[in-house]
Amino acid sequence: MNFLDKLLAVSRQQNSLLCVGLDPEQERLPSRLCNMSVTRAVAYFCQAIIEATAPFVCAFKPNLAFFEVLGPEGMYVFQNVLKAVPEHIPIIVDAKRGDLGNTARNYAAAIFDVYGCDAVTVNPYLGYDSVAPFLAYEEKGIFFLCRTSNPGACDFQDLLVGEENGEKRLLYQVIAQRAQLWNSFGNCGLVVGATYPQELKTIRSMCPDMPILIPGVGAQGGNLEASVLAGVDVSGEKAIISVSRAILYAGNGDDYAVSAANEARKLRKRINEAKIR
Repeated sequence: MNFLDKLLAVSRQQNSLLCVGLDPEQERLPSRLCNMSVTRAVAYFCQAIIEATAPFVCAFKPNLAFFEVLGPEGMYVFQNVLKAVPEHIPIIVDAKRGDLGNTARNYAAAIFDVYGCDAVTVNPYLGYDSVAPFLAYEEKGIFFLCRTSNPGACDFQDLLVGEENGEKRLLYQVIAQRAQLWNSFGNCGLVVGATYPQELKTIRSMCPDMPILIPGVGAQGGNLEASVLAGVDVSGEKAIISVSRAILYAGNGDDYAVSAANEARKLRKRINEAKIR
């Protein structure tokens, strides 16, 4: 089963477009974990969140930076967190890789062969040869940064770019167009922020069949309902609404995992209600 098949299967089974981002911030871990070592606390926290929210999601998205910052032990924690994800739920590792030649090949091999993740975020700025080693994994999902959720995204992504035919497009539109050309194996997707719903609508019209990973709902202020309406395909699928902090830190008491599960349930309901408006 390739990434897209796996994503659609669990999305339909669990009636969900919700993805829980795993961004464990050390200073925000629940007080009940304060007597543990940091690495043990992060592992325990993430595993509890995964177990509690798994019934309500279509994917989990661990961010490598929050594990790398723990030092060498952090990658052991990362592996244990991955093992906690039920096998039928896809893992999209948020790594934003982008490099050339042997470096790109090793990045791809680490994420897919060593850690066994189902998909990865990739920066396409260096061009096709930098993403080709990822695309060679035909069964895996490759999400290209397209219109990111941060305020500074417009610094480059809104620049007009001249094309060979003389037309000009915004850079994020060129990225979406190139992703279509690179999608020979049907394993490409795009990252588009919920903070830019109009751009999301444009990208969906350009890429009607491609999965779109949509961060920025919750702490970043993206509008959930607008993002759902703009992001889903004609079947109401292939939008992956990624939420991290609003779910992870929904509660800080002994019942923090229950609070996370309740928030995930509510968000799934809101997403599904938005689809039928």
